[in-house]
Amino acid sequence: MVLLSVLDVLLMILGGAGLVYQAICVVASLFAKQITFPDAPMDTRYAVLISARNEEAVIGNLINSIRSQTYPSQLVDIWLVADNCTDNTAGLVRDMGCHVVERFNKDQVGKGYALSYLLDHMINEGVTDRYDAFFVFDADNRLDKHYIEEMNKAFHAGFKILTSYRNSVNLADNWVSSGSALWFIRESRFLNNSRMLFGSSCHVGGTGFMFSQEIMRRNRGWKFHLLTEDLEFSMDSVLHGDRIGYCGTAILYDEQPVTFGQSWRQRLRWSKGFLQVFRYYGPALIKRAVRERDFSCIDFTLVLCPFMVLGIARFLLGCLFAACGFVTWQSQLNSIGGWTYGIVLGVLGMMGLAALTCVAERGQIGATNKELFAYVLSFPIYMLSYVPISFQAVFSKAEWKPIEHRGK
Repeated sequence: MVLLSVLDVLLMILGGAGLVYQAICVVASLFAKQITFPDAPMDTRYAVLISARNEEAVIGNLINSIRSQTYPSQLVDIWLVADNCTDNTAGLVRDMGCHVVERFNKDQVGKGYALSYLLDHMINEGVTDRYDAFFVFDADNRLDKHYIEEMNKAFHAGFKILTSYRNSVNLADNWVSSGSALWFIRESRFLNNSRMLFGSSCHVGGTGFMFSQEIMRRNRGWKFHLLTEDLEFSMDSVLHGDRIGYCGTAILYDEQPVTFGQSWRQRLRWSKGFLQVFRYYGPALIKRAVRERDFSCIDFTLVLCPFMVLGIARFLLGCLFAACGFVTWQSQLNSIGGWTYGIVLGVLGMMGLAALTCVAERGQIGATNKELFAYVLSFPIYMLSYVPISFQAVFSKAEWKPIEHRGK
């Protein structure tokens, strides 16, 4: 009985702390001015790193958007690793004048391994010393024409690692793409923006981020190979004492999955990846949060906290104790009722958060008001599907699988 009470209190405290923190971030982001960076000389040399697997249909859009930047193109080199490609991605990119490295490895699958292979090749060729910093993009991305110029300002301001504003090219396609797009816009507008205001560290998404040569040297290229290599990189950086910055004026457009099956597979990988990262980095984060009073570590502990694992443990123990007669079945049903009440409140809160995101970022969202109203109503369905996804992630083996991109 004591153990059940401890789990109940733990879930309540962690869940409540997470909700309160999110609310504080939203309020701070709404009423404080976004942090911007002063003009900086455009003389820094950058390498763009792209991992692509059968992305012939979309890769040209990204390269053209990089070539169309307001930043001097002669200072930006594009390096692409064609990872297990069976189409003409490598040939197309090579014909566009970019550096191409082809990789064929069916055992070590995933973006993390591909980036490692690419940077190892660049290190062995002795070319990494040319660059002051490295951008990482996905093949389906497109960049606002001022993207590199704005990131360059933040880099000159002293940040060794930076992330950017993540928008979507296809938010208005359907409720699946809108759910994913609104989630990323919310993270940029309300979380990373507020972390900058608080002076804590942001965390990079899977694309649209940059790290300095100093960070690359420390990591001896790219050493992150878990299912969510971006989150792993963020946790490792925070544990090294780095403060990851956010440049909200650098806008990247991403293509979101449009089918529920693709979205499910993608989020299953993310959920499994979160569990992996918590397993390897969670204890060190908690230790640093206590010893160093590092708020960034507290923040990321809440991000990584395996609520589904705790919830499953609480449910199974409740059933076991009730079956053994230590507690009554009615008390466990009452607990489930309390969880249901919390889920209902969560649904209403998610609708409110989606609506607030649409209002605050209306100028950045390419959809009609009628579409946005429908997507606000469907957003809780998208988010509630994380419950069975997270449950499956605890017991299944998720693998990295490519998402088909259409190149809208």
